[in-house]
Amino acid sequence: MPPLDLAIIIVNWNVRDLLAACLEPLYAQSEISNLKFEIWLVDNASSDGSVEMVRERFPHVHLIANQHNPGFAGGNNQAMRALSVENLDSPRYILLLNPDTVVHDRALEKMVNFMEASPQAGACGARLVYGDGSFQHSAFGFPGLAQIALDFWPVHGRLTESCINGRYPRKLYASGRPFDVDHPLGASLLVRTKAIVQVGLMDEAYHMYCEEIDWCWRIKRAGWKIYCVPGAEIVHYGGQSTAQVRPEMIVALWQSRKRLYGKYYPQWKQRLAAFLVRSGARAQIRRAGQDAAVANAYRRVVEVFSGK
Repeated sequence: MPPLDLAIIIVNWNVRDLLAACLEPLYAQSEISNLKFEIWLVDNASSDGSVEMVRERFPHVHLIANQHNPGFAGGNNQAMRALSVENLDSPRYILLLNPDTVVHDRALEKMVNFMEASPQAGACGARLVYGDGSFQHSAFGFPGLAQIALDFWPVHGRLTESCINGRYPRKLYASGRPFDVDHPLGASLLVRTKAIVQVGLMDEAYHMYCEEIDWCWRIKRAGWKIYCVPGAEIVHYGGQSTAQVRPEMIVALWQSRKRLYGKYYPQWKQRLAAFLVRSGARAQIRRAGQDAAVANAYRRVVEVFSGK
């Protein structure tokens, strides 16, 4: 048999109902699509019956049921190792898809067709919208010092929505034409298998957050281009898993960002980034007031960027 066009990898943690709503339209698309694809579900030790639901309702899904949580990168890498992406008969593309997404209107075909017509493209992302259909930023510039400052001190909405904060103009999405980006949001990231073989799997030292940024940075450094494909629309509800453990996720976010800065920033920029984060985290501690959990999370962030 010829190799699959696409393998879809979904990493799940305790969002059973959203996962079911994600899988149903994927199987509906398989009946009308010209793509040959399979779905791999990696469950990171959910306690909400996600695994049982998948076994009962979606028996054709390739299921990896973990007894512990190896994180987003670890879960995706498990599936890619199982797929043996380095082999000639592996799928030509890998799609990382969040379980809080809904794919409609042949979005998968549109993304794959774009990649087929763009041999310089190592990866691409869809245009994401919120559950009510409203606009959502789907791709970003690689993070710089200004983005750190705006995370803690958002001085004006125009700056927050600008390229200074890593955002691309809304008119690019509205045009419907693919445009060059640094990295799509990891909720929907289609990667050419040849690019994966060249740069390697995701960095599992990122337990949560920044994994896709690091991966895309490596892909671009290897000479590939990365795009957003606005004609492919995917609903993304956003943050449904991480919202369950917010204070812990504050710490996880900044731990991952510190690793990212250490890999891609020169020393002077790392020192300035650490100063900005410590100052911003202390400001957040003051703002937290009686919310001890949030205040303690930002105290830990200060420690992380103080080398403790």
